[in-house]
Amino acid sequence: MEDAPEPRARRLERNWSELLQEIRVAQAGVQILFAFLLTLPFTQRWNQVTDFQRALYLATLLLVAAASALLIGPVAYHRIMFRRGARARLVAAANTMALAGLVMLGAGINGAVLLVVDVLMGPLATVLICSATAAFFVALWWALPQLTRWELTAIHEDAQDSRPPAPGAPDAGAPDAGPPHPGPPGAGTR
Repeated sequence: MEDAPEPRARRLERNWSELLQEIRVAQAGVQILFAFLLTLPFTQRWNQVTDFQRALYLATLLLVAAASALLIGPVAYHRIMFRRGARARLVAAANTMALAGLVMLGAGINGAVLLVVDVLMGPLATVLICSATAAFFVALWWALPQLTRWELTAIHEDAQDSRPPAPGAPDAGAPDAGPPHPGPPGAGTR
């Protein structure tokens, strides 16, 4: 027996609440990293860094600042749009900001790791450690969710295929049923 469909207003409220909880988790990491980066130029060893390390520091600082702005952005958007009946737009915009903020945060964290490892170790260790760190972030933050998404889409499509067609619905194998789903599983779905 299938559950009754969730009303749109309730779904939007749930999506907004879940998104805010996720953003709270990410913001803690951004704030700690941002504070760390802001203190670096005031340390004794700062005068010993190379031009590459200074440029890397600046790029990393800007990435983390952008992550901070993007992850706090949904709150500002909500305040400005409060009681305007734009919950669907709010959720969509906040989702986009959160995804972009996570990309900036991941790049910023990897930049910070690169900076610290470059100061402490030689070039070979820097390349190896930072490549592994970047690969880990991509695997955990993108590849794993994407694989799960494809798997769930395939399961959903299999479940749809196993149901008998509704009365009056075209047969899935009939010529007028339209072209098969293009691309890898999950392409074009959200």
